[in-house]
Amino acid sequence: MARTVSIVTPGYNESGNVDELCRRLGEVFGRFPHLKFEHIFIDNASTDDSHAKLRERAARDPQFKVIINSRNFGHIRSPYHAILQATGDAVVLMASDLQDPPEMLCEFIEEWERGTPICIAVKKTSEENGLMFRLRKFYYRMLTSLSDSPQIENFTGFGLYDRKVVDQMRRFKDPYPFFRGIVAEIGFKRREFPFDQPLRRRGITKNNFYTLYDIGMLGIISYSKLPLRMAVFFGFATALLSFFVGMGYLIYKLLFWESFQVGMAPLVAGVFFVGSIQLMFLGVVGEYIGAIFTQVRDRPLVIEAERLNF
Repeated sequence: MARTVSIVTPGYNESGNVDELCRRLGEVFGRFPHLKFEHIFIDNASTDDSHAKLRERAARDPQFKVIINSRNFGHIRSPYHAILQATGDAVVLMASDLQDPPEMLCEFIEEWERGTPICIAVKKTSEENGLMFRLRKFYYRMLTSLSDSPQIENFTGFGLYDRKVVDQMRRFKDPYPFFRGIVAEIGFKRREFPFDQPLRRRGITKNNFYTLYDIGMLGIISYSKLPLRMAVFFGFATALLSFFVGMGYLIYKLLFWESFQVGMAPLVAGVFFVGSIQLMFLGVVGEYIGAIFTQVRDRPLVIEAERLNF
């Protein structure tokens, strides 16, 4: 029996890219006549004409499957939900904005057929803003150094995953999963394919400061306890520093009782310094508590409004 490869493409307001994405994927499918393919497009409640375009294509192609969410559930939960709905012997996750080149699937599939369960793309260079690319590289390296488990640098999730990998993903009962970390944590043999990320041709990026902060912080709190331990270290260090500074002022005052005036400036500066450290680490603790709160609620990844061709 022919094996099946499921292609999962999450999208939000990607109407301008749907036709080209499907055309280029169709060309890839044609190179592997011995395989079956299904394409699952999960739409995060788009506000453009994506729904009409997706319904039209689904009516023409029974292998083109569509999930339309009841609202926008974000760029973390929605793709993971779609992966878990795939039935193929291998599942490919890629963005629908064409910044993940569909042609790379040929390399993924060939390597998968040789027995590699995880075939992923890692960004070697990017045509995006140079500053943003360097900041992303810095973040990946920082996450790797902070993490309790090995992480993959310059990896966005674009790749092919064997059915046994997806079965392991199902065991992660996480309502807000950090997909990149999960892939690394599973630990199966993998092959990395470097690529040059192209610019987005149509539409505008859905990433803003909040979404980038969200996924960045999620990676840190999901795979590192170091920020919590830093609170202890900083607390001890500032307490020690305050003790020695206080002792120094006391000794200096005793030696120069008449001439030395302490003033309010050191006191005010010290209070603001200690207060800012406390607020920073209260925020860190709050992030961990928020993650626990998300886990305890155990809500579904998404709520579907409609399915086509399932």
